[in-house]
Formats: sequence, structure tokens, C-alpha cells
Amino acid sequence: MEELAGLRTRLHGEAGPLVIALHGGPAAIGSAGPLARGLAESFRVLEPWQRRRQAEPLSVAGHVADLHDLITSSCGGERPALVGESWGAMLALAYAAAHPEAVGPLALVGCGTFDPVSRAQLQATLAERTRTLQPQLDALADAVADPAERRTRERALLYDYTPLSVAPDADVAEPFDLVGHTETWDDMVRLQAEGVYPAAFAAITSPVLMLHGTYDPHPGRMIQASLAPYLPQLEYREWDRCGHSPAAERHVHEDVFAVLREWLAQRFAAM
Repeated sequence: MEELAGLRTRLHGEAGPLVIALHGGPAAIGSAGPLARGLAESFRVLEPWQRRRQAEPLSVAGHVADLHDLITSSCGGERPALVGESWGAMLALAYAAAHPEAVGPLALVGCGTFDPVSRAQLQATLAERTRTLQPQLDALADAVADPAERRTRERALLYDYTPLSVAPDADVAEPFDLVGHTETWDDMVRLQAEGVYPAAFAAITSPVLMLHGTYDPHPGRMIQASLAPYLPQLEYREWDRCGHSPAAERHVHEDVFAVLREWLAQRFAAM
């Protein structure tokens, strides 16, 4: 773990082009760990932890500025790939729209929603899944006393298909930053309501790949359709038996990484 441009950052891999793995949430520090570790076989990977709420409210612009400081100060003039999961995919797009000259290929893993229709479908899927899984959710409420642990396990039930069993991330010792999460997400929704996103993504010149699971409550095909008018270069890959975190899904993670590594290598070679 190092501090780069004011952000705590884990470093993975020793050779290859540079990739920055962006975690989800907002505020889900460490959630990009499986992505970063899986890419480290072929690439040098920076895994920054986005800032927590401090004195000033968090915003999309603030996260974009933090990422720009990291890239300009720590990447030695390279144009890194951005590989973001969930909210991190949204941040990758926001950054590339603001600084299209600074980045290479973009990979969006389990990308979040950019329009009210997709978001309504997400909420409807979660509501139906909650009704179906209510006995398991009730059992968790009785069996797991720690609220953070219970929230993590509830999320796994609702979002994942067959997740890999992984040891707890020992580096993540801080509680979930709910205030920072809420401020950042509310700002993203505001920007969408004002028409800033996804229209701003028309400025992106990088190749873009979207990777999605059919069990992900985020409606991948609908999100792709909402982005396509602004990102004609967008490519889409989808996997069955796969939820919101393809890099950590038992049935598909090896194929997901094979596709992602090959795609990144090809796009880097074309730069």
C-alpha cells in the first residue's frame, strides 16, 4: 500500500501496460481487489481507494479531480487503461469525458445506470428478488449481529449468482463511508437529471468494453442502449450464471479475465 496523489493505493503486477482499477460503491474500498489481482498477471495495476468524506461534501467532480491528480503525478506520462466496477465504471466514463487525452482503453464491469428507466428496472428486480429471498434475508438478520457484515451478505444474496469464496480483505479496516457514498451518488443522479451524463460521454475517444452478467440486477442491455448514442465504439459482452461482480463469479471468472486481458492487450497494442 502506498499513498499516491493523496490516495491510498495498492500496487499489483510488475510488468506490462498500466491499468487503474476503480472500485465501486461509491465508497466500497477494496471491491476492485479481485479485478486488480486478476489483471496483475499481464499488467501493472494501480488500485486507488477513493477519498472518504471529510470536511467538504463529496462530488463526481471531486473524484474526477482526484483521479486526474493520480494519473498526472504517478503514471509517468502513460495513458493508463481504466477498469472500473459498478460505480467505478461510471467514474471511468466521467473521467474519460473530462480528460479524453489522458486515458487509454476503458472497461466497464457491471456498470451502473445512467437513466431513470434503467434505474427503475434495477429497483424492480431488487424488489422482486427481495420477496423471493425473504426467508434467507430474515435468517441473516437473526444470525449476523454485525451490521456491516450483514449488509455485505445481504448484498451477495441479491446481486451475486455463485460468488467465489474469498478471505476478508485485511487491508479494509475502515467502516463503510455511508455519508460519502450518499453524497457522491446523489451528485451523479443530479448530473444525470440535468442532462450532463450520459451526453458528456460523446467526448470520449477511447475504445470501450462493457462486461455484464445476466443475473446482475443492473439491466446490462438497457444500460448499453442508454450509452450507445454517445459511445458508438462501445462493445458489449454478457455472461449467463453471472451477477454484479463477474471477476468473482465461480462459473465465469476465468473466461471474463481471458476476454478482458486479451481485449486490453489488443487495444494497448493499437495505441
